[in-house]
Amino acid sequence: MLGERIRKLRKQRKMTLEELAGEALTKGMLSLIENNKANPSIESLHYIAEQLGVEVTDLLEEVSFSELSAVLEQAEELYSEDELSDSETTILNTAKVSKIIALIEPYVSNLTNGYVSARLLDIYSRCLYKEKISGWQKFSEQAAVIYDQMNLTSRRADIGIFRALEKFIELDYEQSLTIFLSERAKIEAHHAYIDPKTRLDLDYHEAVLYFSAGHSKEAAQVLENAFAYSKKHRIFYHIDDVYRLAAGYAMITKDEERKLYYSKKLKQYGEFADDTISILFYEFMMIDTLISEQQQYEEAIEKIKQCITDPNLSNSFKYYFFLEEGKALYKLNRYEEALHSFEKIAIPSYIHHPFDLSLFYVMDSYKSLCHLNLKNLDNAFQLAKQAVRNFEPLPFNSLKEFANETFNKIKARINVEEEI
Repeated sequence: MLGERIRKLRKQRKMTLEELAGEALTKGMLSLIENNKANPSIESLHYIAEQLGVEVTDLLEEVSFSELSAVLEQAEELYSEDELSDSETTILNTAKVSKIIALIEPYVSNLTNGYVSARLLDIYSRCLYKEKISGWQKFSEQAAVIYDQMNLTSRRADIGIFRALEKFIELDYEQSLTIFLSERAKIEAHHAYIDPKTRLDLDYHEAVLYFSAGHSKEAAQVLENAFAYSKKHRIFYHIDDVYRLAAGYAMITKDEERKLYYSKKLKQYGEFADDTISILFYEFMMIDTLISEQQQYEEAIEKIKQCITDPNLSNSFKYYFFLEEGKALYKLNRYEEALHSFEKIAIPSYIHHPFDLSLFYVMDSYKSLCHLNLKNLDNAFQLAKQAVRNFEPLPFNSLKEFANETFNKIKARINVEEEI
């Protein structure tokens, strides 16, 4: 009601009835207006709005713009705090998600137009998704429509990417790609101009999803287009991510030449931008080359020790180096030590890309081979079987092939032992 909105705004501004009434109104009349026992004239309404520092429309609307803006400020603060709480991902704290939902929910029916409404709907839908509450898609669509109307391309693109990643997280890579391509087509149809940063964001995610779904030729083409676009416009947003993606794919497809090419590009970027993570990823790739191509296992272990002690290396990134350490120790027939290295590893919950998952899933194959050589046939079989099962939803790659070969090898060994 109008009176209640006036009283609320007055109290927010710590004004007394006398201060708000001023010389144009009596304290008694203002009290009647606040209690909805009298309606102010147009002149009085304009006067009250001016005294409160708001627009007349803010008083007449059920929820004022200033009130929604305050809600958005609180929601953004909670949301961004959680986004920054883990540098590896944007996993939201459950308690804060619930708090954001409770904060926005009373205003949902009033979120019909403008940036503030769109952003609140956007955040609300993402939080509902995090809490696995059905119906989040409706609010996401409402936000997308408003972003389209306001030509807010980057925000609209974020929604499209988010929708596609829902299926990506479920490891349904083909469906995720389909959703993304549909979303991108809608964005390009509604937005005549797409700013370079948003364009590269879309290109990067498209390449990720093409690779994930096993469409390597299409992914490579998108990457080449992104590289050409970045050079032409001298924009290097996502360039480190693109180099990592290209190097990682070359690694898993055993294309050593392209792996080295993109790894060196990433190192150059890291040195130029003073980006330690890019340099460490380069070292990870070189260690893999020492193990898989050059059989320099001792040298690889020494490099791993140097990387692990780097203060800039996050705990979760250490797992990748422990993987390589375990593989190198296995190659040196130091099976107990290899198993000890593998036991240090936990697959981070934010890992969903088949490249990263493959690196971690193949660990069980190496563990099974260690147990095989230690004569622990039952453990070897169970681990090899687990690796094959984990690889099932992933597209075919060299590591998946290795897991299948390992399982068949151990199964054959067990059959021989049983015959004996």
